[in-house]
Amino acid sequence: MRRLLAAGLAVLVLAGCGTAGGTTAPSTATADGGPTGTVTVFAAASLTDVFTDLGAALEDQQPGLRVQFSFAGSSALAAQLAQGAPADVFASADQAQMAVVTGAGLTEGEPAVFARNELEIAVPAGNPGGVTGLADFADPDLTLAVCAPSVPCGAAAGAVFAAAGITARPDTEEEDVRAALTKVQLGEVDAALVYATDVRAAGDAVEGIPFPESARKLNEYPICTLAAAPNPAGAQAFVDLVRSAAGQRALADAGFRTP
Repeated sequence: MRRLLAAGLAVLVLAGCGTAGGTTAPSTATADGGPTGTVTVFAAASLTDVFTDLGAALEDQQPGLRVQFSFAGSSALAAQLAQGAPADVFASADQAQMAVVTGAGLTEGEPAVFARNELEIAVPAGNPGGVTGLADFADPDLTLAVCAPSVPCGAAAGAVFAAAGITARPDTEEEDVRAALTKVQLGEVDAALVYATDVRAAGDAVEGIPFPESARKLNEYPICTLAAAPNPAGAQAFVDLVRSAAGQRALADAGFRTP
């Protein structure tokens, strides 16, 4: 995948977020125009695997550039940015948390939606709890995990429960979707409500149970460079890769839907 992504970088034609005037801010670059230094990406936890691969591919193509990530719940990352945490790029798991950052005047240009995601039920391999669908999240005899309502996966869970008329009885509310997934992988819960992409990323350790109500709440993922980015050129290079044909293929392979 890294080789394919690196090859795709040579023909990038899609732009990411620009400045308010439609141009990209200047930054340190190599003699051939490639960005250098470190680019820091704040990204939703559900993007961990695919963004790590994209970052490695960008480093392969741009040897002078290092990509470092901070993965967490989008609400936590938005709060950190609002408090002045230094970063170059923000990728959120929903529009609401991006709005926190844009509302504070921290973005450079307009955020662009680059992917969508939907919820899926994750159960341990073999499904020892006998979970069959969303209604089981109202069963007090099961041990269940969801994301906290403040993070995008938790907000989406609340929306699908409301749409289905289900009063959920979770035993734990996790700070991000990967924390909920880990509970399943360790066998600490009978089921968790996570993203379909997280089920795929977990491999044989978990099983996924799709449910029709998930279509009621598809999360859109926006990305943008930040106005105070220490490395604007590196930030733009990463956003361009995410939105490129190669980046979109990587996201699709990870189970994300196209925007």
